[in-house]
Amino acid sequence: MKLEELSGVELGSEVRSGNITPTEVVDYFAERIEKRNPSLNAFVYTKFDEARAEAKILEERMARGEDTGPLSGVPVGLKDFLPSKKGWTNSHGGVKSLIREDEADSAFYTAARNAGAIAVGKTNAPAFAFRGTCDNKLYGPTCNPFNTEYNSGGSSGGSAAAVADGLVPISEGSDGGGSIRIPSAWCSCFGYKASVGTIPSICRPDGWTATHPYCFDGAITRTVLDSAVMLNYMAVYDPRDPLSLDHGWRDFTELMKKPIKGWKVAFTSDFDIFTVDNEVAKIVEAAAHRLEEAGADVEKVHFNLKHSQNDFAELWCRSICVDTAIDMELWKKDGFDLVRDHRDELPEEFIYWNKEALNSNILDYRCFNDLRTEILDAQQDIFDNYDIIVSPVTICPPVKNASDGNTKGPEELNGRRIEPLIGFCETFFENFTGNPAASVPAGLTANGLPVGMQIIGRKFRDEDVFAVAHAYEQISPWDYRIPYGRKIPGT
Repeated sequence: MKLEELSGVELGSEVRSGNITPTEVVDYFAERIEKRNPSLNAFVYTKFDEARAEAKILEERMARGEDTGPLSGVPVGLKDFLPSKKGWTNSHGGVKSLIREDEADSAFYTAARNAGAIAVGKTNAPAFAFRGTCDNKLYGPTCNPFNTEYNSGGSSGGSAAAVADGLVPISEGSDGGGSIRIPSAWCSCFGYKASVGTIPSICRPDGWTATHPYCFDGAITRTVLDSAVMLNYMAVYDPRDPLSLDHGWRDFTELMKKPIKGWKVAFTSDFDIFTVDNEVAKIVEAAAHRLEEAGADVEKVHFNLKHSQNDFAELWCRSICVDTAIDMELWKKDGFDLVRDHRDELPEEFIYWNKEALNSNILDYRCFNDLRTEILDAQQDIFDNYDIIVSPVTICPPVKNASDGNTKGPEELNGRRIEPLIGFCETFFENFTGNPAASVPAGLTANGLPVGMQIIGRKFRDEDVFAVAHAYEQISPWDYRIPYGRKIPGT
């Protein structure tokens, strides 16, 4: 049995049925990670001995007849960005001077543990998760399993590459501008970003840190069902998150089965402002029309946006840096000047945008809210008449890895200048508005690189996104084994 070809739910079922033990699962995936990770750089460190100890505890619980959860014994990766497992360490995305011990468990890890999963290591991310690619000065780029000359996408690129290559079935992502959806698209995975308030985000000392734009914890998986299971465990009310909503428990594994016959799906390749690679646009439009096979009506729509692609992208760059700029100023008061003393650990783009954020004034704040409102209204104009919006996840296929720890997106496409950190992604609008959104594999380019389709739902209607994603998965199932045949150096 090739365990790497099983979904998380399938693997958990094998464990619960007694066909394989949690220890055997950990050993199997530890061997696979040790063999395949060097050519991908998906994991930056592993904790196999700790995972084996947890597997033994799980076996003892199972022997007592306890219900250990649907993901019993399933190995998962955690993102090396912010704290995700107490006692482990994080590097803020490959910033050596910021390596610190995790002081708390993330929403993802808490949910995964409660579902029976076992964490095996931390996955790569860019500095401060501040870009749609995965590269940093400490660990270097994460390679795409479909072609290791190319990047995995980011910021949760290590997690997406690990899932795509069968190193783990499920891994943690966080999404402040598309960081779950972008690498999922480029690695042919399923990635889901929930509605604001659905998954708790506990930030201190400022409880509203993750709101401008909205930032989310979440999962990257191979299947829609695995993601639904994770959301079942992650979608809990926590009053310490000022935006957390008490929806009561919902079973997304059942809600995703809702038929979409008669649903009105709005398709856009560009939101009328993005310039898009022609091959990407064609692949996603063809994927969108596959939803008609499930009875949906798919129509092309137009958006009433007055500002440009780069206006919005630069707005994101400035706004996402507000809290990091504040943090760095506070660190200075404690005698730690990150930019002065450790500039070589940081991308120059990060330094630039943090300076811009620090120098912003009250009118800049008003501009941020004005443009955010423009997106909200333009999108709601569509939702007044449609159930779902679908679009490309990115305007281009995966980009090649750089050699300097600073891989970026394209700076030009179709003769137009592109902001290279997030401007190549059609994802960050939903972080401004808080709508739920997913990435599903739409197909491959002529040279075999993955393309993702974004599914956007009405706010707080997460089940609608799952229903469309599940319907698409039934009509056009993606091949989970495509990267497995890649040649590994030295084998």
